Amino acid sequence: MRRAILATALAPSLWGTTYAVTAELLPPGRPFLAATLRALPVGIVLTVLGRQRPTGRWWFRAAALGICNFGAFFALLFTAAYRLPGGLAATIGATQPIIVTGLVAVLLAERPSVTRVVAALVGVAGVAMLVMRSAVTLDSVGVLAAVGGAASMATGTVLVQRWGRPAPLLTFAGWQMAAGGLVLAPLTLAVEGLPTSLVAENLWGYGYLMILGAGVAYPLWFRGIERLGAGAATFLSLLSPLVATAVGVALRGEHLGPWQIVGAAAVLGSVLLGNLHGRAPVTRQRSAPQPRLVAAATEKI
Repeated sequence: MRRAILATALAPSLWGTTYAVTAELLPPGRPFLAATLRALPVGIVLTVLGRQRPTGRWWFRAAALGICNFGAFFALLFTAAYRLPGGLAATIGATQPIIVTGLVAVLLAERPSVTRVVAALVGVAGVAMLVMRSAVTLDSVGVLAAVGGAASMATGTVLVQRWGRPAPLLTFAGWQMAAGGLVLAPLTLAVEGLPTSLVAENLWGYGYLMILGAGVAYPLWFRGIERLGAGAATFLSLLSPLVATAVGVALRGEHLGPWQIVGAAAVLGSVLLGNLHGRAPVTRQRSAPQPRLVAAATEKI
């Protein structure tokens, strides 16, 4: 169980570096392009390598998961990021464990424990202390987008556990990324259009988001939901703002005040409390035989 927690924790830790990569390497003013390139190319590659397409009801399920975990989530996330101060957006996003706890009770009939409810509240308070810098002015559209993004990712997380997966892990992740990317692509063209040119650092940034931020992180995340359960795995998402803060301290020389140190400790405490109670791995549907290359890669995750 400890190895599963550590492997799953790598996913939100990688997501936490996204803020620094976006600020330092990507062209400004193109959030939807970053979201599309983060999901669609890797999704297509993994789907092609897997040599397996969805069948039956899994066409709908793969599309629904792709929208929840990528398409709608990324669009709402970047909308909130542009309309709200980063600290407020991160704090609202930290409500995801609370939403997951409620959805697990409704969709999976798992009674939430008092420990996890307390852990979720502590997590939100910890993130607020960690990232909030000063008083903020609320933007109603931004707040709704932030709440919608947290709810979208929470729904996708719970549905991954409820539905299981009918294909190898990388193929399953590829379906979702491709579906989400196909939703984001027309939105990107309509809102931002294509860039006229990209420099080398932009390509490095997009490559990082595609390979590590999506191709590595999301299969680890989906595997973690299977092994830990949605209720436990969601608390690990709180590591994302913690890592983002640590990167800011390391690369930009930012200073941590007393309240931020208390907040970081609260976040870590929330993660530990939320993962006190493990669960058996989810029994998934039988999948078709996979190519040897893809099977070898999957087993390493």
